[in-house]
Amino acid sequence: EGLQRSYDAHRQAYIRLFDRLGLPYVIVSAMSGAMGGSASEEFLAPIDVGEDTFVRCGDYAANVEAVVTPAPDPIPFDDLPPAVVHDTPDTPTIATLVDHANSVTELRHPARDWTAADTLKNVVMMLRHPDGSTAPLAVGVPGDRDVDMKRLEAAVTPAEPVPFDDADFAAHPALAKGYIGPGVLGTDNASGIRYLVDPRVVSGTSWITGADTTGKHVFGLVAGRDFQPDGTIEAAEVRAGDPCPDGCGEPLEIARGVEIGHIFQLGRKYAEALDFTVQDESGKPVTPTMGSYGIGVSRCLAAIAEATLDDDGLCWPREIAPADVHVVIAGKEGGPQRDTAERLCAELEAAGVRVLLDDRVGVSPGVRFKDAELIGVPTIAIVGRGVADETDPTIEVKDRRSGDRVDVPLPDATAHLVEICRS
Repeated sequence: EGLQRSYDAHRQAYIRLFDRLGLPYVIVSAMSGAMGGSASEEFLAPIDVGEDTFVRCGDYAANVEAVVTPAPDPIPFDDLPPAVVHDTPDTPTIATLVDHANSVTELRHPARDWTAADTLKNVVMMLRHPDGSTAPLAVGVPGDRDVDMKRLEAAVTPAEPVPFDDADFAAHPALAKGYIGPGVLGTDNASGIRYLVDPRVVSGTSWITGADTTGKHVFGLVAGRDFQPDGTIEAAEVRAGDPCPDGCGEPLEIARGVEIGHIFQLGRKYAEALDFTVQDESGKPVTPTMGSYGIGVSRCLAAIAEATLDDDGLCWPREIAPADVHVVIAGKEGGPQRDTAERLCAELEAAGVRVLLDDRVGVSPGVRFKDAELIGVPTIAIVGRGVADETDPTIEVKDRRSGDRVDVPLPDATAHLVEICRS
């Protein structure tokens, strides 16, 4: 209960923090990975150049590693014809297999063309465990999908999947490279290799797959009748249009994002490993329950820059901008602009406003304007020829994000800018 209270408090604190930053974000279900634990959520800034892929649909959002595939209902198979092995020479890939099956009269589907979705792709790899030991694993996925290594890594952590090389094939002669089928896979079959399949491979589904002999495939191999995997695994790629796991009936949308925060419940995994105890109120030793909470500060900075920039430069939210007001002097050297700008800056600083003054000598007003746009301070105050008007001196105030400009009487300038910054 204490862990849940702490987790919820951190979650709300993160929400308030990212709201203050003005940063768009999505909270997605995630995997704890090698850290272990139970509940886990990531805060992602949805940006096309982000390093993370996630899915969303209505109120559902999840990192691709955490997506749970809705499994179809089992299909009765009593009336299905027996599986048949056919010669399929030179078909070590799904594409060549489908082309061959559609081009040979005796292999053609009676009502339609075969597609990659009719095939069962079996991928074998080695799992390297933290203690240095290795063990083979076979993964079966529909042939129209690839194995997503990030999803696979999340599913087998703390083990690390590595490619199955020629030496591994030599050590497992039951495997026919390019023609591996369920007939030899599984802990009870010839190879003894653990065999896990995609949740879509339910009892009664019929497949074209390897016949465990080079140049041969089996057609009509039925799950639950002709082969029995050791279990299921979430390792197939997730695609736009896949059904939403929460059962809403709408298709998933794929998006990219930058991970800016991650919270998860560690439980007692590390406390127990370290033999870490504290005394409770009665003086008895108890094992603490732990959580992990992290914010990517530099990632936030990059994400905000990417999410708010425009063609002219950065547009910092005021909460993290390097200054509140960027004062730009636009006038000839020796004119009243410099003295006016310096007085304005002093008044603003006295009022608690952070000020950046561009008082560079020998730099044209055009360059100063461009640099102000590039730096992206939220409010730009231009002290230009308007201050030379003895009757009604003014400065120009520009909102960096919207581009809106307004002339403000010089006597009111400090109060006007302070109000903008405080509001």
